[in-house]
Amino acid sequence: MNPRLDTLQPYPFEKLRLLLAQAGTPPVSLRAINLSIGEPKHAAPPCVRDAIVGALDGLSSYPPTKGDPKLRQAISQWLGKRYGIPCPDPETQVLPALGSREALFAFAQVVLDSTKNGIVVCPNPFYQVYEGAALLGGATPYYVNSDPTLNFGCDWSTVPTDIWARTQLLFVCSPGNPAGNVMTLAEWQTLFDLSDRYGFVIASDECYSEIYLDEANPPLGGMQAAVQLGRTDFRNLVSFSSLSKRSNVPGMRSGFVAGDAKLMAKFLLYRTYHGSALSPVVSAASIAAWQDEAHVIDNRQQYRAKFDAVLPILQPVLDVTRPDASFYLWAGTNGPDADVVRDLLTHTNVTTLPGSYVGRTVNGVNPGQNRIRIALVAPLADCVEAAQRIADFVRKG
Repeated sequence: MNPRLDTLQPYPFEKLRLLLAQAGTPPVSLRAINLSIGEPKHAAPPCVRDAIVGALDGLSSYPPTKGDPKLRQAISQWLGKRYGIPCPDPETQVLPALGSREALFAFAQVVLDSTKNGIVVCPNPFYQVYEGAALLGGATPYYVNSDPTLNFGCDWSTVPTDIWARTQLLFVCSPGNPAGNVMTLAEWQTLFDLSDRYGFVIASDECYSEIYLDEANPPLGGMQAAVQLGRTDFRNLVSFSSLSKRSNVPGMRSGFVAGDAKLMAKFLLYRTYHGSALSPVVSAASIAAWQDEAHVIDNRQQYRAKFDAVLPILQPVLDVTRPDASFYLWAGTNGPDADVVRDLLTHTNVTTLPGSYVGRTVNGVNPGQNRIRIALVAPLADCVEAAQRIADFVRKG
């Protein structure tokens, strides 16, 4: 067996399952409301459903590893329009993927050289795939704690130069999970300068890019920042995105990787053996999704309505603010986060996620400690009811 598998920690939701097994029986009068996992519950758009039905003949064909040319073109055009940049070359700078999770993990295996005692830098808290990809790629994760005074961003100046010198890959997530913070152009400039100096690759996880709360202020993307800073070749930068959150189709497993053509060529070579091509059916549905913005605008409106309704209920009792983007609330608690989550289930039948489960202890601090992540993915009425139950529980102490 691969000995590196023994370095993996239990996934957060496995830890959550074990924690909730210790909870008492919730009141029978309260139906269960699950706000623990970031799984969109809004309806999939009709254009996607129709495209799937119309493409069923594609089940009889093997998909090309590089992806349907029409899909690569649709992604390229979407990137150009969304970020106001020249459309990336669909032949060399765009590659469809089975969702961002698969692509993030696989890309790390391409970049990492396990013979060189490399480092993978990532924010803390973080999406657990970053850590797993680093460990299974033979690298050592280095965690940079989020800072509440920086809107839960990272102070990259705290990373020692000897760590940067060994860094092969940097994961960033903007908008962030779990706090919904968005990286600024100045922060991108800092990271690009560091990448030029030390030669590491930047993997920009942007799967929440289309769930933002100010329609007039969409989040800055990595490729957009690169163009604004004169890096039109996207050197040492790749961006990852997905239709799961944007279009409410997590079951389709459809996303893309885009950026540095040299890195994309190596990634394509890897995927030739890895076997992660999108089926023609999913490709057709993905084209329909990337070419339609009406359902995405409606999606954002639904999330805004939830934040508008829930925050006035929770803010008097929890340390919580409106995020820049994403569908999460990153709420401070008055006690240990795992205890709070367990007791919330026992007394309110609402499930959330302990913040410490998505972080690691660094220098004696887990930045997720005494915080819970609340995913506003349930219907509006359920989110409001869950918020009221949480508020009532906190007030009772």
